[in-house]
Amino acid sequence: MSRPWTVDDIPDQSGRVAIVTGSNTGIGLETAKALAGQGARVVLAVRNLTKGAAALARITAAHPGAEVTLQPLDLASLRSVREAAAQLLAELPRVDLLINNAGVMTTPYELTEDGFELQLGTNHLGHFALTGLLLGRLLETPGSRVATMSSVGHRVGRIHFDDLQSQRSYSRIAAYGQAKLANIMFTLELQRRCVTSGTTIAVAAHPGGSQSELDRNMPRTARVFTRLAMPLFQSAAAGALPLLRAATDPAVLGGQYYGPHGPLGMRGHPVLAPISLAAQDAATQARLWSVSEDLTGVRFPL
Repeated sequence: MSRPWTVDDIPDQSGRVAIVTGSNTGIGLETAKALAGQGARVVLAVRNLTKGAAALARITAAHPGAEVTLQPLDLASLRSVREAAAQLLAELPRVDLLINNAGVMTTPYELTEDGFELQLGTNHLGHFALTGLLLGRLLETPGSRVATMSSVGHRVGRIHFDDLQSQRSYSRIAAYGQAKLANIMFTLELQRRCVTSGTTIAVAAHPGGSQSELDRNMPRTARVFTRLAMPLFQSAAAGALPLLRAATDPAVLGGQYYGPHGPLGMRGHPVLAPISLAAQDAATQARLWSVSEDLTGVRFPL
């Protein structure tokens, strides 16, 4: 086995700009901190500005002199996504890394501001719209990447086009699987469309079993089990490594997917991870893309 990839393998990020969604806690915070530590200008794109300010303070305490700023962003609101994108385009002359990390997991049935099922709307459609609105700037930036966080849960996911918003039937786990499957399918379709349009590459990752706040919406019995198993999970810093490798390793190719190397992909150093057969269905990828454009009203400059 080759030498494990660690945060020390992140190349120098001086002069580069990284936008990290959901970077106020957990894996997003660790991702932003690692990039700032390597010299990147980091934008913390977060919904909760109080937690975002605390995250910014932690990063600058660890890396004095790091250039870190806050950007309000609520992925459950297309209005907020459009406002954030407009502000970022006005302020940033370049975007080297767009890291679509934010997400919700196994929430009770709820709709976003725009009427989307919350998990699909936040995890996929919000990031789809944000990426589309920023893609022109990414395409103008040599060596730029879009790195999207998925999950091992994508393996049980299916895209239910006949009930995409789970209006007829809702399962927390099924809806999460659908949203995480959508993340990978979006990555693969974006990569295919970018091949002839510029140097931007699209990649994905999953954190395995990591200590985070994502279990806060689980049913009580499942949450108790998860909390008991938490000592077996890896830290948020370790969980961030697959996403960091996908985003920064010069050897990474477009369309690749990274996760922990250990049993069931739950912990360990980051390596190439298997993508489910369902996620590789090109016809479904293209259909999901078209539906996502219609739902968000965002058309990509490809």
